[in-house]
Amino acid sequence: MTTRPAYQPPVLEGTRVRLRPYRDGDLPAFFGLHADPEVMRYGSHPAWTHPDQARDKFESSRHGNAPDRQVCWAIADRDDDRMLGGVTLFHVNAAQRMADFGYMLERASWGRGLAAEATTLALDHAFAVLGLRRIEADIDPRNSGSCRLAERLGFVHEGRLRERWEIAGETCDTAFYGLLARDWKTARPA
Repeated sequence: MTTRPAYQPPVLEGTRVRLRPYRDGDLPAFFGLHADPEVMRYGSHPAWTHPDQARDKFESSRHGNAPDRQVCWAIADRDDDRMLGGVTLFHVNAAQRMADFGYMLERASWGRGLAAEATTLALDHAFAVLGLRRIEADIDPRNSGSCRLAERLGFVHEGRLRERWEIAGETCDTAFYGLLARDWKTARPA
């Protein structure tokens, strides 16, 4: 019996960022991203305090990819290929042609339009190549920057789920957003 090689997401080139598969050398930056309390302020888990906390999540992001399950990319600087963050399509439901969507970016790269460029690349791939019909984003409504980005990308605020998450002892609501393939065609940033 032969085993199929692991699926690797394609490299997607933007003008300032590159989406690429995670690499061994990205582990310290991956940990640093998840260990920054400001980056993780509205995340799904508290900031990590020890590098060992990063290993399982990092390995899943590297080796757990399959177009019908999850697609994880590192967001890298196009000039020096340094990892700046990550973007993921997860909970991919091939039968319903939908997925959840998330991203994170190091604090030093905030406010420069890099998240918009990286998420545009990923959404283009999700709709045009993977053939998804719907992408959903679950955003802490206190994260106004992420909510604004979602809306600029064409996501529609579809509701609020009260007290949905408890993270580090804090109860948080969820702003639920959806983006349809047909809406992406007109909403896509130039």
